[in-house]
Amino acid sequence: MSQVKIVDAWMNPNILAPSGRPEHFERIEYLFGGTTSLRARGTTTEQYIEEMDRAGIERGVLTATVENPEGYNDWVFEMCENHPDRFVPALYVDPTHGMDSIRAVEAMHRDHDIRLVKVLGFKTQLPYDHPYYFPLYAKCIELDVPISVNVGIPGPAVPGRCQDPMALDEVCYFFPELKVIMAHGGEPWDALCVKLMLKWRHLYYMTSAFAPKHIPGSVLHYLNTRGADKVMFASDYPILSFDRCREEVDRMEFRDDSVREKFLRGNALRVIYGESDGNH
Repeated sequence: MSQVKIVDAWMNPNILAPSGRPEHFERIEYLFGGTTSLRARGTTTEQYIEEMDRAGIERGVLTATVENPEGYNDWVFEMCENHPDRFVPALYVDPTHGMDSIRAVEAMHRDHDIRLVKVLGFKTQLPYDHPYYFPLYAKCIELDVPISVNVGIPGPAVPGRCQDPMALDEVCYFFPELKVIMAHGGEPWDALCVKLMLKWRHLYYMTSAFAPKHIPGSVLHYLNTRGADKVMFASDYPILSFDRCREEVDRMEFRDDSVREKFLRGNALRVIYGESDGNH
C-alpha cells in the first residue's frame, strides 16, 4: 500500500434515513452496485473516522446543503468543529434561489468557514454559463472559495445537456479569477475537460463518483503529462467506499511519486484548503 496519505475532495454524510434521501439517490444506487446497503447501514462518527483511517484518508471535504434534511448540516458542522484536523465543510447551493443562495453562502462562510461551494447542473437543469449562476461566481471570487460543478452525463434519470463542460469556457473567460473544479467524470466530454484545463489557468478536475479504475483515460494521460497540478482525488463517499478507492488507487500507475502525491493530496490542499503542497 502506498504510504501517501489521501485528502478526499468530496465526501458526504451517511446519516439519512431512507425517507430523508433525495429521490435521485435511488437511481444512483441502481447504477452503483452495493451502494444501497452502504447507505442503509448508516455511519456513526466513530465508524466514519475508522473507515477513513483504515483507508489512509487523512483529511476530507464534507458536504453540507442549504436544504438541510433531517439535521444533515448539524452533523456536518459538528464533525468539522470537533475534528478540525480531519474535516472542512463544503456547501451545496441552488443558484436558482437567487439572493437567498448568496446570503446562505455568506452566512455559512462566516459561521463555519466553508472551503468549497457546489452547484449541480442536473438539479438546476441550467448550463453553467446561465446568468443565474453569475452572482454566485462573483461571491466565490470575493470570498476566495472555489466552486465545483458536476460535468458529464448525470447518473440520475434527468436530462444531461446542462452538464456539458463547454459552458465553462465562457465562465472561465468572464471570471478569470474564479477557481472551478469539474466533478463527477465529465463523460462523454472528458477529452473536452482536458482541453479546457489546458486553456484556463484556474480550471481543475476531481474524480468524485468515479472508481479509480474507471477514471477516463484522457484524464489519466493528462494527469501524468501536463496536468499533474490540475487533477485531484475524490470519492463521493458513500457512493464509493473508502476501502474500494484505496485499493484501486494503489493499483494506479503514475509517472512518478510527485504526480501521485499531487493527485492524492497536494492539489486538494492547494486549491481547496489554501495550503501549500510542498511543491509550489
